[in-house]
Amino acid sequence: MLDVMTHIPTSQERRALGRARRKQVHRQDHAHWDAKLRQHDPLKLVAESMRGRVPGLVALKYERMLASPLGFFRGAVPVMAADLALLPHTGIVSQICGDAHVRNLGAFAAPDGRLLFDINDFDETIRGPFEWDLKRLATSLVLVAGANTSELKADSTGGRTSKVKARDSKNAREAVLAFVASYRKLIATLSRMPVIEVARYQVHRLQRITPVSDALMKAERSTPLHTLDALTVATKKGRVFKDEPPLLRRLTPQQARPVLASVKTYRDSLLPERQHFLSQYRALDVAFKVVGTGSVALRDYLVYLEGNGARDPLFLQVKEEPGSAYAPYLPGSPGSGSGNQGRRVADGQRAMQFQSDPFLGWTTIANRDYLVRQLNDHKGSIEIEDLAGQGLIDYAEMCGELLARGHARSGDACLLAGYVGNGEKFGAAILKFAEAYADQTEKDWKALKKSRS
Repeated sequence: MLDVMTHIPTSQERRALGRARRKQVHRQDHAHWDAKLRQHDPLKLVAESMRGRVPGLVALKYERMLASPLGFFRGAVPVMAADLALLPHTGIVSQICGDAHVRNLGAFAAPDGRLLFDINDFDETIRGPFEWDLKRLATSLVLVAGANTSELKADSTGGRTSKVKARDSKNAREAVLAFVASYRKLIATLSRMPVIEVARYQVHRLQRITPVSDALMKAERSTPLHTLDALTVATKKGRVFKDEPPLLRRLTPQQARPVLASVKTYRDSLLPERQHFLSQYRALDVAFKVVGTGSVALRDYLVYLEGNGARDPLFLQVKEEPGSAYAPYLPGSPGSGSGNQGRRVADGQRAMQFQSDPFLGWTTIANRDYLVRQLNDHKGSIEIEDLAGQGLIDYAEMCGELLARGHARSGDACLLAGYVGNGEKFGAAILKFAEAYADQTEKDWKALKKSRS
């Protein structure tokens, strides 16, 4: 028998504990945002996040952040992390994505070859308050509603008109409320299921949501052979990476040497059977690639390997991982210390995803930590233009389900269900926060534009 002195709370007790947390932070308290709370300059936080990056690419990151409020939002996780840390939080902890937004979900191939759609970017992942993910993703929904709408406005000379961006407030509200309601309903369902069934739970209606269906179709076409054609070129000595600076730059043998050496270390982070499969590939070429918005100017390498002949390519992405932007505000949280930050990302991804890349691992190059994963193995992403009208609302509902599943897998669904409850209070509060923080993001974006002009 188990030690009688060890008390493991029942599901009812954990649900009650979740309800009790409402006294610590009322659900309506999540609506609050006030820039006067800030003890930091957001533009200084952005500038500080550039330290240690490739100097020649910092201007490109700023360029992508300046493109739109959503671009700023994607590149300014340190700003929102600092802002969220100013607010009271529930203390209900799960693995959080950390950079939950509409473009950080996508399609990819599972180990068994099936196409999945899930959260797929975990650079900022850490164990933290669950509501931080909801507030960030909800804000991104509001910003996307602005990115996909426009209105006609007369210019200063009189009769002529031009298109300017204007937020679709009604669509934004409906999308955020649908997102939180979907999260709440699935958390309630998962809290009543056997633990092992929570681990196995799949979201089944993905094909019925047009933006997701389109991403899955793109993923089906994004085969390793497609990547081979897109990124490499035939030479007399065989295929090598294209040289298209600054976005793709082939490395010299001397530059490639430490990257290839790191693959040997990476191999040890894989399960034994996956080490066996990797050992049947030989490395042919290495390149440097610019990726994303938040990751621009971090070191990102591609390794081109070949297995059973020229029609069996494998592309590994070796992606630099600094610490999570949330780490300064979550001392003692796993991943906030001095361990390998690539491992932090891999562990967080495995904790939240239903299935993960079989070649997911980590390594180190020149005292910098890296995540290693397959590049573009049947991967497909959402296009912002597809997230308009009902498409945004349908997509928001699915985001709620996927985030709920990730939090339940890595946290306690009973505790979450007890706090969130059955009504609309929590959703209404998250909506109010998201609208206020989207306004704040637009102000910060304009301030950055002014500072860079």
